[in-house]
Amino acid sequence: MDIPAFEKLRDKQIITDDDLEKIKAFKTSQPVSVHWDLRTILYFGIFLFTTGTGIIVYKNIDTIGHDIIIAVIALCCAGCFFYCIKKAKGYANKKVQSPNVWFDYILLAGCLLLLTLIGYLQFQYNAFGSRWGLATFMPMVLLFISAYYFDHLGVLSLAIVNLAAWTGITVTPLQILDENDFSSERIILSGIVLGAGLVAFSLLTLKRNLKSHFAFTYKNFGTHILFIALLAALFEFEDIYLIIFPVFAAVAFFFYKNALKENSFYFLVITLLYSYIAVGYFVIRLLEITGGGMGSVYLGLFYFIASGIGLIRVLMHYNKIIKSNDSIQ
Repeated sequence: MDIPAFEKLRDKQIITDDDLEKIKAFKTSQPVSVHWDLRTILYFGIFLFTTGTGIIVYKNIDTIGHDIIIAVIALCCAGCFFYCIKKAKGYANKKVQSPNVWFDYILLAGCLLLLTLIGYLQFQYNAFGSRWGLATFMPMVLLFISAYYFDHLGVLSLAIVNLAAWTGITVTPLQILDENDFSSERIILSGIVLGAGLVAFSLLTLKRNLKSHFAFTYKNFGTHILFIALLAALFEFEDIYLIIFPVFAAVAFFFYKNALKENSFYFLVITLLYSYIAVGYFVIRLLEITGGGMGSVYLGLFYFIASGIGLIRVLMHYNKIIKSNDSIQ
């Protein structure tokens, strides 16, 4: 219950002071919901269970035996998916409610065990050989299918992470990963393409009403990946930073307008923060062109102090506007 909204109604004399007091009293007398607290504990329990499984495998691999460990993980994974398939309501373009309270957690456990199983097979038996892309592609496909069929946002997030891993391994020579050289041009460019693709797919999901509640997850991952990749390009490709910066500015302006249109303070914040980093880098480069020296250092310090204060004031301003719009709605 949004008390500020009722206070606005009181100020406009749509309701009386007595009505407002009754509403406040009613709100304070309502029981406190522990729904999300319990869900958080259960999700955390699933992650602890799967993490513990991995630790047990690592610590006792010589005494238990590979075949027994693989068999146990495979049976647990198969049991989770068998239960979910049996209880699932089937695919639908709209949001599908879980059949019971345990369904989401059992599905998440099954998917995490699947990743553990495939990773174990590749590490111990080199099941996919040197084709590391295939080792990430197969679980990625299974996770996307599971996310859409069972309608699970957590599994969708796992699938997108696997998509990012598969993209990085596919476009990058294996020796680059072995040498931990993540400044590769291929990785940066693939990040830009992947981020833009995820954002575009989120818009398509909304337009086609194809699991439209998945759109935020796609957009969230895509926005961060795209901005980080563009920042990496700005830092890495120093010779063409004057070309990359306008591209970054255009992308930031798109997200800025979209955040205001959707009344999303979250996307507005991350857009302004990433933009602040890019503009700060651009200012430093301009100061370097002027010849450096103590004058440039003082100008740089003054810029970061003033811009930091300005950023905070801008965020506070838009926070009030967005909260006001939420209250009206």
